[in-house]
Amino acid sequence: MSSRSTADFYFDPACPWAWMTSRWMMQVQQVREVDVRWHQMSLWALNEERDIPAEYREMMHAIQPMSRVLRRAIDEHGDEVAKPLYDALGERIHRQGRKDYDAVTAEALAEVGLPEGLLQAGQDESLDAALRARKDAVVELVGDDVGTPTIAVDGVAFFGPVVTPAPTGEEAGRLWDGCVLVAGVDGFFELKRSRDRDPIID
Repeated sequence: MSSRSTADFYFDPACPWAWMTSRWMMQVQQVREVDVRWHQMSLWALNEERDIPAEYREMMHAIQPMSRVLRRAIDEHGDEVAKPLYDALGERIHRQGRKDYDAVTAEALAEVGLPEGLLQAGQDESLDAALRARKDAVVELVGDDVGTPTIAVDGVAFFGPVVTPAPTGEEAGRLWDGCVLVAGVDGFFELKRSRDRDPIID
């Protein structure tokens, strides 16, 4: 008899690669015995002290209010709102290609049925400490060379997979099997090739 696994999926709504991997993870749930818990991991907090290009720094600054609102929403309304709010944000950011993050955040809150007053959290700098703390927890799992998506399953954590388009059906299951297998090998650290395409979002 097979036992179910529990995977913790760490995302930032602004990350297109995390979005692709989250769509794959949803496919995995249909073909493998795995339950997924969805968690925020702020790219703003991750890159706060890194030497990054000015254009990317501007983007991190632009998404910071959205990150704060997401943190407050989860804190006040529970982990169960993380996935539907992520989906509502991601549909607008990645499928619709929008960058008006304040409007996107307001619309996503309304879609999920969360109070409009949460938007005030976008200017609440006290939430940055919580974003940093949760980022630190993910770094503790995987190490400094991390980003989104990050997945932890049954005591094994890894950054990735970075994939496009998102595999479906049994192909999604086979990729899952492979990720868990190699990540569970003590001493295994990296398997990588250059990306030759942008995220293919259907």
